Amino acid sequence: MRKQLLLLFILLSAFNFISNSQNVKQRGAKANLKVEIDSILQNQVDQDKIPGAVIQIKKGNQIIYKHAYGYAQKYDYNHKQLNPPEKMTVSHLFDIASLTKVIGTTTSIMLLADKGLIRIDDPVSRYIKAFETPEKRDITIHHLLTHTAGLYEWYPLYYCSSNKQESYKLIGELPLMFPVGAQRRYSDLGFVLLGEIVEIVSGQSLEQFMKWNIFRSLGMKNTTFNPLTSGRYRKIVATSPGNPYEKRMVYDSTLGFKVKEIDPAQWNGWRNYTLRGEVNDGNAWYANSGISGAAGLFSPVNDLQMLIDLLVNKGKVGSRQFISENTIETFLTKDNFNNGLGWMMDPDNSFMKNGPEGTFGHTGFTGTSIAVIPQNNISVILLINRQNIGLLNNGEYYNVNPVRLQVFNAVLKYCR
Repeated sequence: MRKQLLLLFILLSAFNFISNSQNVKQRGAKANLKVEIDSILQNQVDQDKIPGAVIQIKKGNQIIYKHAYGYAQKYDYNHKQLNPPEKMTVSHLFDIASLTKVIGTTTSIMLLADKGLIRIDDPVSRYIKAFETPEKRDITIHHLLTHTAGLYEWYPLYYCSSNKQESYKLIGELPLMFPVGAQRRYSDLGFVLLGEIVEIVSGQSLEQFMKWNIFRSLGMKNTTFNPLTSGRYRKIVATSPGNPYEKRMVYDSTLGFKVKEIDPAQWNGWRNYTLRGEVNDGNAWYANSGISGAAGLFSPVNDLQMLIDLLVNKGKVGSRQFISENTIETFLTKDNFNNGLGWMMDPDNSFMKNGPEGTFGHTGFTGTSIAVIPQNNISVILLINRQNIGLLNNGEYYNVNPVRLQVFNAVLKYCR
């Protein structure tokens, strides 16, 4: 009996030793991760490369790091430093730019498909009559989600339209630029059309559909279009001084966006103030009243995490199956171009390069990004307000992809 008790004692001691060693190792890894993340992001702020940032890293059910750096607004329209600049907090709302495509629009299409109200392989012409042409009749919802429809990559809709109906009509009239399904050419216009399909099928405006079917249902109480209209939000991150880069996209043919049918001088409604609470994207703001399937949402990091948790948990919110596991799997399965439906999955993407199989994410032009590593049950939300620095001497905004990748690699290094 004594031998058995002694053996049991030895086994328990060994187990506790191993368990304590693992806990110490995990705490050490977390501490090292925080030091490395702080070094990366604070260094960017100190060098005036970026005004500020918010990071949130989650593994399993635990947020292992959450922090704000720098300033929500550092410069005014004339690039004069504010005195004092407004400090960044983790509760600030960001203009999430093209994250709207996945957080809002892709999730909306998921919901409609999950309820059987649409099918991903439905032709777009079933919902939008302008696509009942020989050139466009083969375009499906799947093509729009995967950026393979052959549409213009970008077009200044506001030169010819001032509301969403005019914008929808204009996109329907534009010729295709590439053969349907032949190549992936990232297109904002495809996601504007997906927003139109959501409205047609649901009978609700895009804003109302997202609000009541996604954001309120998931508890994302601070995710919204046009945050200034409610008067609720005081903490909103500033983006650019007007739309200098988008103006360059119209005027400067070397960027590859110049549209032959447009005379750059025929419209001059450019904003001449620092944007804060107004969507940076020109098509969303000038042509669609701030609401678009391609851009327009504002959100804080906590709200974004709720949507990511839904995907990581295969459509579940607690014990409730919000979206079926089958639908989640369909959208997060790679296509012929190595990407999911809406979500980017190609391991060659510069912000999550060489990520483990199944990694998915997306970026936003304002500096926002999400990277999710299902294999390790990890998500990384990095929100940077790069545009408040203004354009660099080369006419571009500061490229934050190397920063995103440094953060991504640090997470992989310490959180496996």
